[in-house]
Amino acid sequence: MIPFSLYIHIPWCIRKCPYCDFNSHTLKGGLPEAAYVTALLADLDENLSSPLQEAIRHRPLHSIFFGGGTPSLFSPQALEAILEGVQQRLSLPADAEITLEANPGTVEQERFKAYRSLGINRLSLGIQSLQDSKLKILGRIHDREAAIRAVKTAQDGGFENTNIDLMYGLPQQSKAEALQDVAAGLALQSTHFSWYQLTLEPNTAFYHTRPPLPEDDAIWDMQTEGQALLSAHGFKQYEVSAYSQSGRECQHNLNYWQFGDYLGIGAGAHSKITDWKQQGVTRHWQVKNPRDYLDPTKKKTAETRVVASEDLALEFMLNALRLTDGVPLRLFEERTGLTAAVIEPILAEARKKGLLAKDPAALTPTDFGKRFLNDLTGLFLP
Repeated sequence: MIPFSLYIHIPWCIRKCPYCDFNSHTLKGGLPEAAYVTALLADLDENLSSPLQEAIRHRPLHSIFFGGGTPSLFSPQALEAILEGVQQRLSLPADAEITLEANPGTVEQERFKAYRSLGINRLSLGIQSLQDSKLKILGRIHDREAAIRAVKTAQDGGFENTNIDLMYGLPQQSKAEALQDVAAGLALQSTHFSWYQLTLEPNTAFYHTRPPLPEDDAIWDMQTEGQALLSAHGFKQYEVSAYSQSGRECQHNLNYWQFGDYLGIGAGAHSKITDWKQQGVTRHWQVKNPRDYLDPTKKKTAETRVVASEDLALEFMLNALRLTDGVPLRLFEERTGLTAAVIEPILAEARKKGLLAKDPAALTPTDFGKRFLNDLTGLFLP
């Protein structure tokens, strides 16, 4: 059985950040909690009556992830209604990882305690920086003190498994400032770091009005010295931008990177479902605009496509090769339905170029391959 996860998208934020290219929308007026909960469960029902229902209905959930947007804008009562609705429709094991993304500017201790009592057992806090000057540039609604307070509040509220998001390569950031952020993050005693480089994505304010970013060599120094600092404090890098203490890897994201299956509900959410009896690997995505998504007269699914067999190798590698230790070659066959012989000439070329380790039973990028990951994955273009 391919692991099966559920992603739940909540699209509203207090303010849209200038670097954000996710399907998030500035909240104007009241939060339509009750209507959105109804829409989410209708979305789930729509999936459970679709042609893919047999590939969804009887599979236990590996994990649930509330992403956004800012899911912590929703009350514990709303999240409880969602989780109860999910449990009525799908199998949710007691030990499943359930993650909630939260903005440090939208937290309070009693709410965190209530989230934890619902069975939400992992919290991801979008801090981004622990320097007030950088937070202002990034358009965040919190300051350093609010970020520190949020982590402590979550821990006091019963969350033992917490992630903090931090970025480097920020506008006018020095290496010393980047390392100060890592050190300050370590002091918060989180169990997981998502530490990643700021990139300028299309359809963002930063893309259209480019801020002054550090030079590439300076960013490389931030990355390598930050990685060394995290490693010295017991954090293992297991993916391009993910670092964890032993046993605290994000199971939901690991399922993505290992080409597992997932159902996405909510405005703009994406799904990947494997159904070997029918068509193979299917991707579909939901209508993006929250207003349309909330309309009870409209279908929630915007488009569905079957992944062509010639595209499966690339899609698998775009995920699996992000993992620091790679994956067994047999996983490629299990998750794509293709034989290893299909990609053997490409693997030989990648090994010859020093991008892939020579182990014939594994797909593991070398240090050189990790640095030039786009070149490595590009070899699998059909």
